Amino acid sequence: MTTRSFLFLLAGARADGNTELLARTAAEQLPAGAGQRWLDLTRLHLPDFTDERHAADAPRAESADETLLREATLAATDIVIVSPLYWYSLSSYAKRYLDHWSRWLRTPDPGFRAAMAGGTLWGVTAMAHSEPEVAAPLTLTLHHTAAYLRMRFGGVLLGTASSPGQIRADTAALTRAKTFFATEAPLARFPYEEEA
Repeated sequence: MTTRSFLFLLAGARADGNTELLARTAAEQLPAGAGQRWLDLTRLHLPDFTDERHAADAPRAESADETLLREATLAATDIVIVSPLYWYSLSSYAKRYLDHWSRWLRTPDPGFRAAMAGGTLWGVTAMAHSEPEVAAPLTLTLHHTAAYLRMRFGGVLLGTASSPGQIRADTAALTRAKTFFATEAPLARFPYEEEA
């Protein structure tokens, strides 16, 4: 049995925000043998994504932080995007990180897609709304990203909170956090795909 290794990517504009608190509550429930690595996307220098697929020039060199993120991504069995709900979707930090997956599909390691297949993508978010459908764009972004790379999708752990520390009052979200990572995530599929 493969030991699971979780990469938690913090993508909130507020340090120790509600989304991070919810993610840390869920992570506390992981088995003792599961690896955990936490990286803060707001503290890493990740340039805006530039599409160089059809450029005549050689691709630009990868920065140290890009290499760190790419290698950490490939080393994880489970990737957890920890992003508050901003304008009904992911934060700019999380979106920029996922945009770089487009680069990593081609350079510097064209084996990125094959290496990601079979891994699991998760989301954790806090939002001001109590209606889960408000977070549908965020959930679809993560689901379809997982489907494109033939990953499993564990879903999104949603909590309701806005002011600092308010997530502690969302007892339903904290209860869900205790079992969030315990389930076997299904392989993500696009709605139009036929069952194999």
